[in-house]
Amino acid sequence: MRLATVKLEGEETAVIIAGEKAVTVEEVNKNEEKNWATSLSEIIDSGQLGEMTDWYNREGKQKILNGTNAGVDAASLDYQPLYRNPSKIWGIGLNYVDHASDLGEVAPNTEPASFMKPTTSIIGPGETINIPHQSERTTAEAELGVIIGKVCKDVEEADAMDFIAGYTTIIDMTAEDILQRNPRYLTRSKSFDTFFSFGPQFVTPDEVKDLMKLEVSTMINGELHRKNTVDHMTFNPLNLVSFHSKVMTLLPGDIISTGTPGAVVINDGDVVECRIEGFEPLLNHVRDLKVKVKEELTAEAGV
Repeated sequence: MRLATVKLEGEETAVIIAGEKAVTVEEVNKNEEKNWATSLSEIIDSGQLGEMTDWYNREGKQKILNGTNAGVDAASLDYQPLYRNPSKIWGIGLNYVDHASDLGEVAPNTEPASFMKPTTSIIGPGETINIPHQSERTTAEAELGVIIGKVCKDVEEADAMDFIAGYTTIIDMTAEDILQRNPRYLTRSKSFDTFFSFGPQFVTPDEVKDLMKLEVSTMINGELHRKNTVDHMTFNPLNLVSFHSKVMTLLPGDIISTGTPGAVVINDGDVVECRIEGFEPLLNHVRDLKVKVKEELTAEAGV
């Protein structure tokens, strides 16, 4: 099953997507006499996702495609971030050996290099990434996102799949010049507003035939920058869930951004994308706030 959060009549609400059609969970509740939560974060947190997925696979998908549940064209939806307030966002650095070599660094091979990001960095599909005044070199990184489905503590890798609600596309930003001044500046370099985009769709595990063979691509202005498959990660998604569950309790809706095949420098006017095979692409435009200020000063001067 595929879910998304969209804006309809000024309100954010969850929709179920089947092919080119989508229907709100609220509409499904009315037509199917269900009582499911109508926000994606609540669906995950309430434990209703399994029941919804069973319904979708048994009869729901066909009903949506046949128009039994009145829906809309999925391409016309105003996608928003999947949700806005996860309790935690974990990011993983240098998880593909090839990416580490790009930066002239040695990839960690005994434990993942992880960091956390604030919820205030979240934006959604189509929104603008702002390069901050403090950075002259900001990068964007396409990544596979893993979303936790239930309370997860001290879980072994062999059992980690049981705790995954689903997956999504992510674009993670880094003020790379700040990080390069001192590795202790990692959190600051990752935490600016608009530095974490995720969505447009949430994909349940049953829709992913082979997690380890998913191909993740960083795109810039429609051109491929770098791609790689999940099986080339140093620490695969199941290992990451297990490892971090032994650091702290993971909660429903927590996000693990699993690392990028390659970071690309972004500039004012660029369009950056995360593409993952079988997923709806995630696209964001770029604006450099320093350029904005220069434009305003030039306008004021009448030049």
